[in-house]
Amino acid sequence: MNEPFLTATDKSSDQLSRTDGEILTVLEVARFLRVPKSTVYKLARLGQLPASKVGKHWRFLRRDVQRWIHSRAQSPEGVGNRQGRGSPVGERP
Repeated sequence: MNEPFLTATDKSSDQLSRTDGEILTVLEVARFLRVPKSTVYKLARLGQLPASKVGKHWRFLRRDVQRWIHSRAQSPEGVGNRQGRGSPVGERP
């Protein structure tokens, strides 16, 4: 569960598909995105980051987080941007 970030050259496609479905905690997502845990909680609570709540705990699928960050990075405004300035994830404009 605590495997390092994988690339296509690191693992076979079968192994990659298994890690895509890996369930991550808030701490693991925060480390993956390199943001504070509070940012992950906020984005999940606002429905901006794809997540599911299991009891009191937020859980994330690795593939959903990867798709989310890639789609945000490819948007014309940039990641986390509300006013066209391209501020990073979780940074206030």
